Amino acid sequence: MVSVSNQQLTHIDETGAARMVDVGAKTHTERVALAESFIRMQPETLALILSGGHKKGDVLAVARVAGIMAAKKTWDLIPMCHPLLLTKVVVTLTPDEQNQGIHILAECRLSGQTGVEMEALTAASVAALTLYDMCKAVDRGMVIEYTRLLEKHGGKTGSWVR
Repeated sequence: MVSVSNQQLTHIDETGAARMVDVGAKTHTERVALAESFIRMQPETLALILSGGHKKGDVLAVARVAGIMAAKKTWDLIPMCHPLLLTKVVVTLTPDEQNQGIHILAECRLSGQTGVEMEALTAASVAALTLYDMCKAVDRGMVIEYTRLLEKHGGKTGSWVR
């Protein structure tokens, strides 16, 4: 666990009030972030998705599009996020029969003044939530086990890799 004792919370001002960070003076750099999520389900639910037999249609395609759309709307969902001109959003859904679920990987990229970690995390989260929504009629016991940042590159702080 990283200690935050010598870190500054950037979205809190000197009085303790919430604030949006001013990124106007920051340098434009290439920024990329990768996040992942995993949703575990019954083997029968995964088989139904993989067979294309779900009556709601292509569940993976809908989740992929939902993740991409979510990345583009992160600023609308997370109060202190800036609206960003994303140049790339890729959401990959990989079935994992051994672990009975679907692994979701979201990559977001831009050239700008602030990072894209929240966009990648939002994309992965919403893709997982969409899978749950699409399949809850057949498996209400699905579990979204984790959503986490894997890596980020660019900006003043450079690279971070889990």
